[in-house]
Amino acid sequence: MSFEILGTGSFVPQRVVDNGEISQMVETSDEWIVKRVGVKERRVCTTETVTDLGVEASRQALADAGVQPGDLDLIIGATISADTISPGLAGMVQNRLGASCPAFDMNVACPGFLFALDVAAGFFARKTVKKVLVVSAERMSGLVDWADRSTCCIFGDGAGAAVLGPGEGYLASELHTQGSDDIISIPTWWGNSPFYQHELPKNKVNMEGQATYKFAVTSMVSDIRSVMEKAGITGEQVRAVIPHQANYRIINEARRRLPEIAPEKFQMNIETYGNTSSASEPILLDQVAREGLLRAGDYVVLSAFGGGLSSASCVIRWTRP
Repeated sequence: MSFEILGTGSFVPQRVVDNGEISQMVETSDEWIVKRVGVKERRVCTTETVTDLGVEASRQALADAGVQPGDLDLIIGATISADTISPGLAGMVQNRLGASCPAFDMNVACPGFLFALDVAAGFFARKTVKKVLVVSAERMSGLVDWADRSTCCIFGDGAGAAVLGPGEGYLASELHTQGSDDIISIPTWWGNSPFYQHELPKNKVNMEGQATYKFAVTSMVSDIRSVMEKAGITGEQVRAVIPHQANYRIINEARRRLPEIAPEKFQMNIETYGNTSSASEPILLDQVAREGLLRAGDYVVLSAFGGGLSSASCVIRWTRP
């Protein structure tokens, strides 16, 4: 027993920040950003909270699935930017939706949504749940250094969600972590103690570009091949690949190294939304589903990588018409 996806949803803030506006803040240009990253614009929060984003994406997913909040047996949140340490994103979403089930968060940075799907699969395997909401929401605009052109132009804010039910749609997964903070890190400011003597760094995204690129491409290629083998499918059978929207060059190089999957099957929306961390996969999955690209029986590969260093991929059989 695993699960199938009953419905998807996504939500982004109204405020659009294009590359022209970014170039007025730091020394960069639309041409440089598009060439280096592939982003032309991104959404950023002005009054919206991470919880606001997660709640709206969850409501869309529930409506899409035809499921009421009271029917949920579990809510799993994936985020690195929750509004409060406690309660977490999932608990706040549970409260706002009017659900009464257990709820908890996972922090695995960009692969968080895929790690959460795998955790949900365990609950279904034990037959302790029938309806699960997995929601990822991020406000990366509050974590980047807006004076650092190497990172501020990459990220955006948004949320995505999926409602899961019993079924046989989750076919294979691959999860990896290489614990270190030397390539990607976001320090946390715990500065209240008068006894702590260690210097506390600023809590902003720190990223070594070349090392990140190498890790991302290598892990995506390896993980996708592994999950396809586990699921017993070929690249020709894959209907769509939903890759983490971190950088156009990373996705392009990964699909070049995966010639068994036609390049047009790799879906992208990074040009419009940028890198929304753990929310990027469910936002893109919802977009692809609502555009009618997927049909019952289609095989979908999701793949993500990010801080940790962590990576994840999975194969899902789409069961909806």
